[in-house]
Amino acid sequence: MTDSHPFIKKIEARDRLSKQEREVLAKLISRTKEFQADEPVVRDGDRPRHSSVLLEGFACRSKTLKDGCRQITEFHVPGDFVDLHSFPLKQLDHDVIALTRCQIGIVPHERLSDITETMPHLTRVLWLMTLIDAAVHREWIVGMGRRTATARIAHLFCELCARLDPVGLVKGHSYHLPVSQQQLSDALGLSLVHTNRMLASLRKNGLLTFADQTVTIRDWAGLMHLAQFDPSYLCLRLEPR
Repeated sequence: MTDSHPFIKKIEARDRLSKQEREVLAKLISRTKEFQADEPVVRDGDRPRHSSVLLEGFACRSKTLKDGCRQITEFHVPGDFVDLHSFPLKQLDHDVIALTRCQIGIVPHERLSDITETMPHLTRVLWLMTLIDAAVHREWIVGMGRRTATARIAHLFCELCARLDPVGLVKGHSYHLPVSQQQLSDALGLSLVHTNRMLASLRKNGLLTFADQTVTIRDWAGLMHLAQFDPSYLCLRLEPR
């Protein structure tokens, strides 16, 4: 793992790392593993002995009801520690699913334990990553309960742009988003028909287009206004932690 690694970039958008801390992170991953689209990375009820860093691809957290209905609770992008919380929780209460072919870095919990016992600053930085996940979940709950359907989807596209930018995956407010409209619907709590209508509305109003797995934001200020998007919950300010 080098300084150009998306996980390092994600952290250094928020705090400065010492040379020693970078060296520790460089040795954090014991091995890598590939997952195909729709393959579980970890399952609800698993008791993993490692956590997973998403190196390439897109994944999601989700809960599935007994009738088969699925709710996606977060999209994960390169650089995300998709189940860091499994280290203290021990048992996972949801699925993490690969949405595309994914390369995952395996981080044994023993290495995380060593960090928490010997490196307080790096421990706080990793804690911050789980707190940001919680903040994302809060914003999604607010969206489900209080935002209009159009504002909800606008907020999601703003959020993904803000999260992908620090890891170098945004060019001129355009980014690759390899998810289907059904997966968008599962994240937004909308029917597929309603999701299609909202995408058409955003396109008609000149705010964005979503075609060929590419989101192109045409009017960033207008999209932010519609979504009432405030990126402060993503903790993108560089400051000591």
